[in-house]
Amino acid sequence: MTLTKAKKALQQNADPLRAKHALRFFKIAKGEYGEGDKFIGVTMPVLRKLANEFIQLEISQIEKLLQSKIHEERMLALLILMFQFNIAKKQDNTHQQKIIYEYYLSQIEHINNWDLVDTTCRDIVGGFLLDKPKKHKDILIKLSKSPGLWEKRIAVVSTWQFIREQQFDYTLQISKILLHDEHDLIQKAVGWMLREVGKKDLQTLIQFLHPHYRTMPRTMLRYSIEKLEEELRQNFLKGRI
Repeated sequence: MTLTKAKKALQQNADPLRAKHALRFFKIAKGEYGEGDKFIGVTMPVLRKLANEFIQLEISQIEKLLQSKIHEERMLALLILMFQFNIAKKQDNTHQQKIIYEYYLSQIEHINNWDLVDTTCRDIVGGFLLDKPKKHKDILIKLSKSPGLWEKRIAVVSTWQFIREQQFDYTLQISKILLHDEHDLIQKAVGWMLREVGKKDLQTLIQFLHPHYRTMPRTMLRYSIEKLEEELRQNFLKGRI
């Protein structure tokens, strides 16, 4: 499989009308987080199918897709990396996992929209770090303190893997670091991960929110309490806790 064939396959599945509709979900105007991003209108099911089809692409070819201005080309590149990582994990190939993980972190400038982050960082970053010692996991703390929007979103969303295993420490640490971040994409991501914590352990969520819920951004709070029973949710919203 070649890079040329992968790009051709994307174009064959392009839909200009869908591409136009995609612009409602991403801010691509000058000065906005997705400035310069271009869409051709390929659906996620098709992108996943193509990622399987072109899973044998080498890193050098994947990199050319990842450096594209076309959103779907970058998504295809990241899906291929994610699928390659998951295969390496099933095969217990820690060396290949490490290569993909380190490469992924080296390319954050191209992982530059919320769907690119959310679709792939949980498997590649969270999946790699899950069983690693603290000295490795602390990269997430470093990323959360970065000025970069995507570094911060990767940091918090990657902890989804930890939450699944009842490991909440990093989610809570990073949530505290990002508690007053002004960007809505960070507020939503933190709220989302706190909500996931609450699904696993309601008391841990409540204990975290209790000293913070009055001062944290309203968007973050709403996301974090979305799945609570209505009376408890309203008590948080109205400051009655």
